[in-house]
Amino acid sequence: MATVLYAVSRENTFIDLDREALAERYELIEYYQHGVLPRPLELWRKLRRCDVVYGWFATWHTLATLALAALLRKPSVLVVGGFDTANEPEIGYGAGQDRLRGPVARWTARRATRLVTNSHYLVGEIEHTLGIPPDCVAVVHHGLPDRFFSVDVSAPREALVLTVGIVYTTNLLRKGHRAFVAAACELPEAEFVLVGRWQGDAIETLRAEAPANVTFSGYLSDAELDALFRRAAVYAQPSLHEGFGLSLAEAMLAGAVPVVTPAGALPEVVGDVGVTIADQSPEAVAAGIREALELGRPEGARARERVLEHFTFEARRDGICSEVDAALRTRDNGG
Repeated sequence: MATVLYAVSRENTFIDLDREALAERYELIEYYQHGVLPRPLELWRKLRRCDVVYGWFATWHTLATLALAALLRKPSVLVVGGFDTANEPEIGYGAGQDRLRGPVARWTARRATRLVTNSHYLVGEIEHTLGIPPDCVAVVHHGLPDRFFSVDVSAPREALVLTVGIVYTTNLLRKGHRAFVAAACELPEAEFVLVGRWQGDAIETLRAEAPANVTFSGYLSDAELDALFRRAAVYAQPSLHEGFGLSLAEAMLAGAVPVVTPAGALPEVVGDVGVTIADQSPEAVAAGIREALELGRPEGARARERVLEHFTFEARRDGICSEVDAALRTRDNGG
């Protein structure tokens, strides 16, 4: 059994899922680096024990990991797509507009033996921001285990509209949090819930603008969030940039009707399901949510079926393991 060094900088759903997927087929050694400075002795020892590196995001922790891996001739698989590949100066988002983090992302991504991303949309972003051609990038969509298999998606639901994302200044526009709150003013009969931990004073901006039918939950445990996914009739993602939209896919799997803008990979996730609005203006968001509520449970069932067809945990596992095996073959072939 091959040994994989799993290099990450933080915990979240998709990082946990990839860890679970890789652990089914390989022995894992984990390296966490939460800031800019690496721990080179620890990293060197762990690299000597592994056969291949699997890292998430082209940034500080993978810069150090891939640099040392090259010295030891260890192949690598790097997953990119998010802040590291974005360049959105209009909303102040992305490494591509940063004089330091942009070069770090480009250097790191170009050192990977195999490069993976999470949507076809991101392939173009990688070419534009990192200068890496599309034929050097493998698309492996995010995938979810079906933890909502017991949910009766045909059962009536309350008029609950959900969105998930860290509440900080950039996300007021990037994820459309401000538009989400403003749309609630147009639909006083519906309950709006924004889930996500608070950073800085953005929450005060939203609270000052929010009507009485908006709840800011802050961070929720997985069980608490799943309970909201099961209740929600509509999931709104009025973003200006999304590399995929995993919370959107989770909500669809639970049977919520999606309302999205045509930004980034969102059309790739929803396909012809739910409601796609022209922009993130409060009027457009409110109209989209109203339409989604009228579509009702049959559309929620379609949303669930789309995720079960296109974004399964098994497909993600097989895709990333195929890339790890391909990287290992370069070592075996002396590449």
